[in-house]
Amino acid sequence: MLGWALTFLIVALIAAALGFGGIAGTSAGIAKILFFVFIALFVISLIMRAMRGRPPI
Repeated sequence: MLGWALTFLIVALIAAALGFGGIAGTSAGIAKILFFVFIALFVISLIMRAMRGRPPI
């Protein structure tokens, strides 16, 4: 999921550099949403792992 977020970020940067404001804004928004979803899932997985008795990474 982090890979998708980075892909959309790169698309947004290229689109912004070429002057495509609408596409750049949309891609940046998608990248931001995917990044926060990734962070939330990562934290949840760390909490679940700790609750099972295994030490965090």
